[in-house]
Amino acid sequence: MKLEKIWLSSPHMGGNEHYFVNEAFATNWIAPLGPHVDGFEHDLENYLGQEKHIAALSSGTAALHLGLLLLGVSKDDEVICQSMTFSASANPILYLGATPIFVDSEQETWTICPTALEEAIIDRIKLGKKPKAIIAVHLYGMPYQVDRLQSISEKYSIPILEDSAEALGSSYKGQKCGTFGSLSVLSFNGNKIITTSGGGALVANSRETKEKAVFLATQARNNTPHYEHSEIGYNYRLSNVCAGIGRGQMEVLDAHITLRRNMHAFYVHFFESFDFVTVLSEPTEDYFSNHWLTAISINETLSQGKNREGLRLALEVAGIESRPLWKPMHLQPVFAKYPYYGTTVCEDLFANGLCLPSGSNLTDNCRTRISAALNNYFN
Repeated sequence: MKLEKIWLSSPHMGGNEHYFVNEAFATNWIAPLGPHVDGFEHDLENYLGQEKHIAALSSGTAALHLGLLLLGVSKDDEVICQSMTFSASANPILYLGATPIFVDSEQETWTICPTALEEAIIDRIKLGKKPKAIIAVHLYGMPYQVDRLQSISEKYSIPILEDSAEALGSSYKGQKCGTFGSLSVLSFNGNKIITTSGGGALVANSRETKEKAVFLATQARNNTPHYEHSEIGYNYRLSNVCAGIGRGQMEVLDAHITLRRNMHAFYVHFFESFDFVTVLSEPTEDYFSNHWLTAISINETLSQGKNREGLRLALEVAGIESRPLWKPMHLQPVFAKYPYYGTTVCEDLFANGLCLPSGSNLTDNCRTRISAALNNYFN
């Protein structure tokens, strides 16, 4: 009998999503506005705290695009972006005709390296192109070095667009990720910590900024009886149906974070005796990761030939999905011509790193199968 596949990070419903979705149908609120959109935004604002204002959007990518627009990025500007991330962090830079400047990771959190970041800023200023914004990403749920990045941002007066797409529920020094940037971004894609099927949000520091984001996200339609447009707009608003799913998911968010953190603890325990495997974990008590994905790095020199690709293929044979770490943006063909600052930290992580099944819906049977597959490969 063929075993059911163990997925990397599949959607996990809490149960009440049906109630909110059925209510949307029963009341005929199917459009990209309605009580669930308002309610979902309110739920997120309460969860994040810090007096933030949420605009629920069709995707995290849409939120990044609007975030750059609201920070004044336009054609021929330069935007610094963490190289080790998903392409959605960088693509909106090119939507605007701006130039991405990629920066390496650091070893502790695998997120953007503050030293390389400052080197990049100094060099771009010398070249007469002061960056307009910094896109910093909390990677796999691990917060970036918030204090150091905030200090650099303030020193050079360059705002941070905080990409918290993977880090809803993570925190730094007790403050939730998604609340540190001049603007911040969340994602509710199907594989995220909670999902709205597809969706995202822009986190703003003022109601005025949120209202501007909503205006742009609804085709920039002016408040007139007829259709009048004084700016270019976008069709980026989240639907009331999808927001209903999100409201149900918010009810189980903290429980799902606990389950993902338990999966991370499972891997930490398993790899305790493997000195050639590093599990990405919080470097100090200041960091709290939702461990959206548990990621490891294998030192092939110490492992006697065991490596990331060998493990990935062994898991695949066992019906278990895994995935290499994000391929750095400066190595991607579409971004290869753009500047890069740093050493080879993110390149080495990509060469040796693997994301392991981390879903909040994994069972004891799944963990038994994963343990067996890992043992078969390493032993």
